[in-house]
Amino acid sequence: MGRPFTVDDLDFMPDDGNVYELIDGVLIVSPPPGRRHQRALLRLGELLDDACPEDLAVLWPPYVVRTADDTELRPDLQVAWEEDIDGEVVLDAPELVIEIADPSTAINDFNNKKAAYARMGVPHYWVLDPSRPSMLVYELNGGHYHRKARVCAEELFETDEPFPIRVVLTELLGSHRS
Repeated sequence: MGRPFTVDDLDFMPDDGNVYELIDGVLIVSPPPGRRHQRALLRLGELLDDACPEDLAVLWPPYVVRTADDTELRPDLQVAWEEDIDGEVVLDAPELVIEIADPSTAINDFNNKKAAYARMGVPHYWVLDPSRPSMLVYELNGGHYHRKARVCAEELFETDEPFPIRVVLTELLGSHRS
C-alpha cells in the first residue's frame, strides 16, 4: 500500500470534470454535478449571498476547505469568515457548509464528509436534496451533528445561524425537475 494522499497530490489529478477531495489522506472522487445540482447551488447561493453580512462570505467551487495537509474538501456551498480565506482556500472551519445530494454523492455527504466537517468544527451543516425537494439541517453539539430540522417542499425554514435566513424549497427551486 502506498502513502496517504496530500493536498499537493491533488494538483496531479486529471482535469476530467470529476471532483477530487481528501479526507485524512483518502482520495474521494465524485462525478461532475448535473443540471439540477447546479441550479440548486446557484439559487441557494444567491439567497445566502443576499442575506450575508460583510464579515462573512458565501463561497462555491473552486473554493475549498483545507484544515490539514491530508484533508481538503470542496463543499457545494460554504459560509466562511473573510479573515479565514486565502485565495481560493478556507483555512479554518466555515460557519456553514451545504452539500447538494444526489444518488452518486449521498453516501459521502451523509457519512464521510459529515464526519469530517464535524471534526473540523463546522457549526452548521445542511444537506439539500433538490429532487424531493428536502433539506436536512444539522448543528454541531459535543463534537457530533444533531438534526435540528427536516424541511420539505413548501415548509418554511427560518434560522438566525450563521445569519438570519428564510428558505422555502419550492420557492427556491421552482418546479424545474431536469
